[in-house]
Amino acid sequence: MFDTALTFNDFVFLAKGAGMTLAVTAVSVLAGTVLGVIFGVIRVQAGAYWSVPLTLLLDVFRSVPLLIQLVLANAFQSIIRLGWPPFTTSCVVLSLYTAAYCTEIVRGGIGAVPGNTRRAARSLGMTWWQDMHYIVSPLATRISLPAWIGLTLGVMKDSSLVLWVGLIELLRASQILVTRLQEPLFILVICGAFYFLISFPIARLGGYLEKRWSPYD
Repeated sequence: MFDTALTFNDFVFLAKGAGMTLAVTAVSVLAGTVLGVIFGVIRVQAGAYWSVPLTLLLDVFRSVPLLIQLVLANAFQSIIRLGWPPFTTSCVVLSLYTAAYCTEIVRGGIGAVPGNTRRAARSLGMTWWQDMHYIVSPLATRISLPAWIGLTLGVMKDSSLVLWVGLIELLRASQILVTRLQEPLFILVICGAFYFLISFPIARLGGYLEKRWSPYD
């Protein structure tokens, strides 16, 4: 018969780690999306030439592995004595990482809006802001939604790397229990189940929104 030393308190410990994973993901995706929308609009409006500095900066965050970014950021904030706790460092780095990818999603979504539609809107007397608000935003949001959902799920899994800056999230909590109880397979199965439980509602929400908007095709 299967026997385990895992207690209820250990299960609660894992649940708290899952809560920390959700918190880091929520803050990072929210901040990264806001920055990504701003940077994406700037890239479209400024054109390829004038947006070169911003493009190069975002390429750095897309090209350098997230683990290296976390370790360097944690060391840098210690050197200049910012005194950031691990949660703040993790959210800042993950937000910039998310913004770098979200910028391309937004840029692609805006670029996919038919030019004739935008020209028709401007010919009706709409200002740039009205064009973006009433024409571009709804269409670009629908186009970008699947990629944004994929980015959110990816950030949730990548958030497991924040254990390297000392934050006890879900994977770090499972490692602590594995070291103490020596039951790696059972604990990792539970850890994977937690990841599925917090990721599945996001994936379903994305599918629901896609279906809800499909009648307007």
